[in-house]
Order: sequence, then structure tokens, then C-alpha cells
Amino acid sequence: MIGSLRGIVLERTPTGEVLIEVGGVGYRTLVPLGALATLVPNHPAFVFTHLHVREDAMTIYAFTTRDERDTFESLIAATGVGPKLALAMLSVHSPNALRRAVLDDDKATLTLVPGVGPRTAQRLLVELKSRLDVPDLDLTDGSAPSARGEVRAALEGLGYAPDEVRDALNAIGNDAEPDASVEDLLREALKVLAVAR
Repeated sequence: MIGSLRGIVLERTPTGEVLIEVGGVGYRTLVPLGALATLVPNHPAFVFTHLHVREDAMTIYAFTTRDERDTFESLIAATGVGPKLALAMLSVHSPNALRRAVLDDDKATLTLVPGVGPRTAQRLLVELKSRLDVPDLDLTDGSAPSARGEVRAALEGLGYAPDEVRDALNAIGNDAEPDASVEDLLREALKVLAVAR
């Protein structure tokens, strides 16, 4: 099992394939799109890897952090999630953003990933609760997940689009008081949304 690679980046493509040379051998790897900026041709690289073996292919998936690799492995253990979809999820969301979505039952965030519809998102929320290390998520806003979930539901009920709701919750996240009520959080979110519109 190949657990990591340290070498020189020879080339990369916009679709997320990176060729890393280690000891004279070039390893073709697939990475989340967000990792491309740090994997620069002719520069040293260190990546954590997951070797995926099928009957017709062996593919190396590479990640710049151990957390990304661990999250990838948790995702592919879920029913109906293959490596391609797991990589797409990590190209759109960081591991912490995925944990937050699971914690908040945020189906809309998961549907931002190409190939994930509402039904798949709902199933993933249920499965990932037991697979991702959700209870240890560092809640930067200190608010209870249920309060954020209630605010999300209220904003969606008022007709705000999923991306507007997500942006508003992110905006109030760092400023919220630890003991903020649902009403306080909703009031702050509505202020953010009023300015945005």
C-alpha cells in the first residue's frame, strides 16, 4: 500500500492529474482541484495517498493533508460513493466544511457537488454522521448546531436560495455569541442578507 509520496512535480493538468517523480519513477495521481495551486511543476511535493485497486486499473489519489485523505477514505466507505464522487466532494468542500454540513443536516451544501442530487445528499447526511469524525469538529462560532439548523430552515422558508443561506451563516459564524439564541442568529443572518441584496 502506497501511503505517501515525496518527490518533484513534473506536470499537472487543470482536471486534477498530477505527475510526481519519486526516485526516477513518475506516479500519476489524482488530486482535489484545490490542491493544484500548491503542487507546482518543478517544485518539491509531499502528498498523502490512497491506492484504489480495481480489476482494470490501479489509481493513486493524492492529498496535501492527512485529514483530506482520511475524509476521502470515509467518503468512499459510504454506500454509492466511489472515488470519483469523493474526489469531487473534496474539490468543492474542505473536510471541515463537509463535517459542518453533516452537523447542520445541510443538504443544500452537499448538492453543490456535481453529481449529488437532493436524494443522494439526504442519504449521505445519514451515512456520513457515523463515518466522519463530526463530534470533534471545531465550532468556530460556538453556536449549537441545532440552532444553526433552525436558522437555515427559517431562511429557506422565507425563500432565500441555498447559496444565500450558506453565505449568511458563514458571515455570522465568527461573530455569534456562544449562547446566541435562534432568534438572535436569525436576526443577524437577515441583516447580512439585507446588505447582500
